[in-house]
Amino acid sequence: MFSKQTKTPARGPAKIEPLPTPVAAVDQARKAPPKVASLISADITIEGGVTGDGELQIDGVVRGDVRVGRLTVGETGHVEGSVYAEAVEVRGRVVGAITSKQVRLYGTSYIDGDITHEQLAMETGAFFQGRSLKFQRPAPQAAPTPVLAPPAEAQAKPA
Repeated sequence: MFSKQTKTPARGPAKIEPLPTPVAAVDQARKAPPKVASLISADITIEGGVTGDGELQIDGVVRGDVRVGRLTVGETGHVEGSVYAEAVEVRGRVVGAITSKQVRLYGTSYIDGDITHEQLAMETGAFFQGRSLKFQRPAPQAAPTPVLAPPAEAQAKPA
């Protein structure tokens, strides 16, 4: 009653072509393993600095400066030295300065040192002794104003 039959020309199966993808990006994604945070466990003590670009979780003790991409100090973690990272989360102890864009202090954290930051969040119970210093981004420099030369009439004075 409501069906309408139309004759379609006989064709082979429809070909579906995949969308073009950049081969280099696909190959790179296959080769690169997922990034996992490095861990300094509770039974490890490091005497000296730690440097890297990745993510680091410290549950042990580091006596030296820590410079990484992202740092998490666990409840049993202890850092005696300066910390430089894009993001820092502290549940344990840091005795030294922290310089980071984002800093989060949990209720179990103990910080003795200055914190230089763009964003700082503290939970109730966090201990912080030091100064909170906000990053001062440099002001955009205005284009130099051109110095106008005096009119030609004023420059050439008849003698």
